[in-house]
Amino acid sequence: MDFEKYIERLSCTGIIPVIKLEDEEDALPLAEALRAGGIYAAEVTFRAAGADRVIARMVKAFPDMLVGAGTVLTVEQADAAIAAGAQFCVAPGLNPAVAKHCLEKGVPFTPGVSSGSEIESALSIGIDFVKFFPAEQAGGLAYIKAVSAPYSSVRFMPTGGINEKNMRDYLAFGKVVCCGGSWIVPDKLIKAKAWGEITSLCRDAVDKMLDFSVVHVGVNCENEKSAKSGAAFFEKAFSFKKDERSASIFAGSGVELMKTPYLGRNGHIAVGTPNVKRAMFQLEKRGAAFDLSTLRTAPNGEILSVYLKEEVCGFAVHIVKK
Repeated sequence: MDFEKYIERLSCTGIIPVIKLEDEEDALPLAEALRAGGIYAAEVTFRAAGADRVIARMVKAFPDMLVGAGTVLTVEQADAAIAAGAQFCVAPGLNPAVAKHCLEKGVPFTPGVSSGSEIESALSIGIDFVKFFPAEQAGGLAYIKAVSAPYSSVRFMPTGGINEKNMRDYLAFGKVVCCGGSWIVPDKLIKAKAWGEITSLCRDAVDKMLDFSVVHVGVNCENEKSAKSGAAFFEKAFSFKKDERSASIFAGSGVELMKTPYLGRNGHIAVGTPNVKRAMFQLEKRGAAFDLSTLRTAPNGEILSVYLKEEVCGFAVHIVKK
């Protein structure tokens, strides 16, 4: 797999469940539960026998999922994972022999690191995407931010102690591609075959990650005069400060009055999220389509905003970066 495509798919999914399956018959119902909850990736750990068979079943049944192997400690395990169709391999530490073997096979290898020396060892063999493990115990987000200064090219997948309470803080930092963890696939629910509960945990985690909220409502005014009149009303009645821009006037931060009608019969509703690209990935999985002619990006390529094709009650829907 192309390495940057691998990184992009991890980033879009955002949360990578670390899965330990004792019964390979659970592979497909678990994969279905993950997908129903908005999770389209899985790290199947070799801490359980038959991990390669679990990977093979998931890859065959759901080719749109990004399925990899975890706790890959030996060349033999790497070969078994790759033969099963694993699209990446992850380890808790850095074994140069295993890392080089995977890279020679064209399979991304993400080693676990917890120090500057280990990061340098990864860089020396051409790896700049690492698993920061165990994340919370090894210094957490503060440590990642600190080492990102001298190792500016390195990107991270923190794993260990990540949960629904701290996940969003990690993902908000630009050097963090995704977070790994098992809190959405706890052993007790897998053993109980409680697939619906796992789906609910996944959906809750995805919703927290996306953190959707309405940031403003855009109103299509007849003309600039009408927009100015509307802004004056909001300022007089509610003390919403006017902020005039080229195409619109904001009344406070919640109302945008368009000087000429734009998308949407009545206007638009802007929904904010920390990561527009990740939101687009999830919304497409939910059936949404985007008007890519409206896509706006920052100089570094980050997506800042985009409109959905569908209108809702006469309003276009605008996804914007918070």
